[in-house]
Amino acid sequence: MLPTSQFIVPRLSLASCVRGIVVRSTMACDLSAEQRLNRYPATPFPTLFLQLRGESVMVDPWAPEMVCPQGGALLSGGQTRPTATGNPGATHFMMVLFFPDALHRLAGLDMNSIVDRFVPLEEVLGADWCGLAAHMVAAGDDQARVAMLEDFLEPRWRAARAGGAFDGVVGDWVHRLGAQAAAAGIGRSARMVERRIREWAGQPLRRLRRTYRAEQTFLAARDGKIPLGDAAQLGGYSDQSHMSREAREISGLSPAEILRRGLEDETYWIYRIWT
Repeated sequence: MLPTSQFIVPRLSLASCVRGIVVRSTMACDLSAEQRLNRYPATPFPTLFLQLRGESVMVDPWAPEMVCPQGGALLSGGQTRPTATGNPGATHFMMVLFFPDALHRLAGLDMNSIVDRFVPLEEVLGADWCGLAAHMVAAGDDQARVAMLEDFLEPRWRAARAGGAFDGVVGDWVHRLGAQAAAAGIGRSARMVERRIREWAGQPLRRLRRTYRAEQTFLAARDGKIPLGDAAQLGGYSDQSHMSREAREISGLSPAEILRRGLEDETYWIYRIWT
């Protein structure tokens, strides 16, 4: 039996709040220890991580290793470098990826405080979030878990975005974030704008732009729409070598290696399903 990996798009009303929901299951799969690794790129998206069955070990770059047991719930901030987790045995987990500025609005978190960290949920979010996580873990299937999540978030997100600050096109969320930070509050100097962006998203705007550009370029190349050289040009890179350097910073691999590993190496399954 093969592992199952799924990228779930949230309902439209949450499109500017949740980047996506990822589900991974290797239950009843005969995988080697090497195949039970999960390799992720650097990402700006904070993640609610629910360990539904089995356990996960945060392997790289954490020292000592951190274990999330069955039933555990963690919140990770944006990650500035590639990471890896492992599963000693069969596993089933769910990851809810938020736009960082949306989670900041929803939970009042300083997103800069959780960058490059995995934190037990109860240490950073309130009882209502912990209750949600517990109910999702106990739910009978992933469809029910997604419905619970969406029903929890929808009224809260409607209230958080009152006034239309998050309405409109959400594709280029980094551009939206920069515009909101420039327009918000008293003090619109470059330093104040950058401070707001770090509080809302945890990373500087320049890094967020690079990550967004790399993501869009990878998706275009992966889907076979254009060759890598053309993808580099359309993505605004000075040349293909420039694109390769940034890809290595984010994933540890060149663009060509990312495309190949996504197809051939089970540990890079996230690259195969990302949309």
